[in-house]
Amino acid sequence: MNTTPSKTTNPDETAAPDAAATKDTETKDAPGTSSEADDSATASDDLATRPEDDAADEGIQDEDLEPDPFERARHGVGAGAAAVVSAALGVVALTGAWSGRVAAERETLIGQIKTSGGGSAAQQISEIYGDAWHTTALVNGVFALLALLVGVVVLVRPAFGAPADRPQPAWVRAVALAGVALGVLGVLISAGMYFDLFASLPSAGTPAAG
Repeated sequence: MNTTPSKTTNPDETAAPDAAATKDTETKDAPGTSSEADDSATASDDLATRPEDDAADEGIQDEDLEPDPFERARHGVGAGAAAVVSAALGVVALTGAWSGRVAAERETLIGQIKTSGGGSAAQQISEIYGDAWHTTALVNGVFALLALLVGVVVLVRPAFGAPADRPQPAWVRAVALAGVALGVLGVLISAGMYFDLFASLPSAGTPAAG
């Protein structure tokens, strides 16, 4: 009886495929592989980019919510300058301006021309002295009215328009109030001068008989 010898399995041949399969599995599951490295890199990029976007959004919101410091500075400088102008105009209204003197001299010259051919004493007084006096009062009154208007605008400006984040400086209000007071006083004095309330024009006296 012939017996066919059975095929002998080599242990090395069996173990080799199992080792290769195990190695592939470990390679796929091992950390630090290319796929996980790509996912980690993508996540890192997202995290690195996201704060910048958030910061940009917050920056835009802050710019929308916070007022421009340069705009606020310009607003304060404009109000202060207007207050100073108001006070200066009030001083000019009380002391007189060169424009008022020029206008008065012009009226005096016109009066002299009108009365050069002859005229009564009352007419000469009115043409030469009265018109120049009234012109000076009128010019001073214009300066006083401007001082009053500018000062009032500075004082009431915060009540109109968009509310400011900071109140108007105290010195601006004080100077504007001084301009208003000087303007009111200048208007009253100019009105009294123009209508001869403080001093009337001199009258032509009748010469006494000899």
